[in-house]
Amino acid sequence: MFRILFFEPRIAGNTGAAIRLAAVTGAELHLVEPLGFDLEESKLRRAGLDYHDLAVMTVHPNLDAALEALAPGRVFAFTARGEQVYTDVAYEPGDVLLFGPEPTGLPPEVLDDPRVEARVRLPMLPGRRSMNLANTASVAVFEAWRQQGFRLPE
Repeated sequence: MFRILFFEPRIAGNTGAAIRLAAVTGAELHLVEPLGFDLEESKLRRAGLDYHDLAVMTVHPNLDAALEALAPGRVFAFTARGEQVYTDVAYEPGDVLLFGPEPTGLPPEVLDDPRVEARVRLPMLPGRRSMNLANTASVAVFEAWRQQGFRLPE
């Protein structure tokens, strides 16, 4: 299945929504510290509802540790400045869908990491800065899963 990687997320509600996304799709959720919230925060619990026990979530101390744990999966960095549209990627099980923190997105040193296979974007109307983190992750995960025929995780 696919792996969602949030680099230094800041908003508990978005991570809570991603926990729910992971639970309903079978994707894994990986978080890179530092987090902008406490994992016990009520907003995180509320957004994830009762799905916390149904999701696979791992917290990593830094990006290197996360990418080492997720190897050999291909890493796709989602950014408003991506060269490739997300639907043009042929996703494979084990791929890592990497997203940056709110409100800044992925920093240049992450986007330039040699382990990043491609920078991808969701199309938006001109003049718009970005989409919500949890919404973007949802669109990406469902496209990757759709390409796999919505196969159930093993």
